[in-house]
Amino acid sequence: MTTARGVFVREHGERDVLEVREHDVPDPGPGEVQVEVAATGVNFIDVYRRQGVYPGTPPFVLAEEGAGTVVAVGPGVDSFSVGDRVAWPQGQPSATTVANQPADIVVPVPQGVELETAAAAMLQGLTAHYLVNSTYAAGPGDVALVHAAAGGVGQLLVQLLVAKGCTVIATAGSDEKCEIARELGAAHKINYSTYSRAEDLAAAVRDAAGRGVDVVYDGVGKATFDASLASLRRRGLMVLFGGASGQVPPFDLQRLNSLGSLFVTRPKLLDHIAERDELEWRAREVFAAIEDGSLRIDVGGRYSFDRAADAYEALESRRSTGKLILVPADGGSK
Repeated sequence: MTTARGVFVREHGERDVLEVREHDVPDPGPGEVQVEVAATGVNFIDVYRRQGVYPGTPPFVLAEEGAGTVVAVGPGVDSFSVGDRVAWPQGQPSATTVANQPADIVVPVPQGVELETAAAAMLQGLTAHYLVNSTYAAGPGDVALVHAAAGGVGQLLVQLLVAKGCTVIATAGSDEKCEIARELGAAHKINYSTYSRAEDLAAAVRDAAGRGVDVVYDGVGKATFDASLASLRRRGLMVLFGGASGQVPPFDLQRLNSLGSLFVTRPKLLDHIAERDELEWRAREVFAAIEDGSLRIDVGGRYSFDRAADAYEALESRRSTGKLILVPADGGSK
């Protein structure tokens, strides 16, 4: 048994239900590794769990993504040893100084990648990887629309799509955020906060592309969904992978017919890393791109456990850019 310090959800609710407290972590069980956590990723799924939208019985430790150093291994684990540097995209509660994680969701971190960078890259990096390689096999000549292009997943999508030879149209909620997307290689940038009607935003996208786009990557959800559909070419693909502005309400499928035989999908990461080989492949490619400098991970904020509420306020208000992380010690905020 080890005593650890973690960020707890006291009861379902808003950010004021978060508190830091000590708790006991048992020795790792069969198939588990025990990790001294270096950093934890901040994600919207944490918000949904805190609010009770996703299952969970308080009190519980927040967050699911992280990176650190193995300090003990449980029975039956022969793929990792004490001292290994590891990371995971969605595991057991992770905003704690020590965490037990299933060995089958943990991947090795190369020496050329810092642990804080690894924590920032896992969930969103693997998400961006499957979106551009599996959900839609993007390639030269494709025109892609990326909403919230200055956010954590958005920045990675822009970079990966540009590397594949795609033309990227990036939207964001301010001119400053649009400029971030342009610096990452987006060919066109649109401040969607200046458009009050979905048809006007879609018209701006079509004007920039010269036609309907081949694929839309939409992690914003309710606020952009209609414009996303209207931006697509005939038989184009709408990829809804998040709901930062709220969940999309049910809609008439006949709209897909009338707008040009469109496709819509709502994928999730766990279905794209369910097999160990697939998880390792995606992680290996993401880490290799970080190491060779072709993929930049922007840590937009670094918060101590005691300032976890501030981190989630920045995330939920959509003021942040890049990826936010929590660190056990007081590291301030960037």
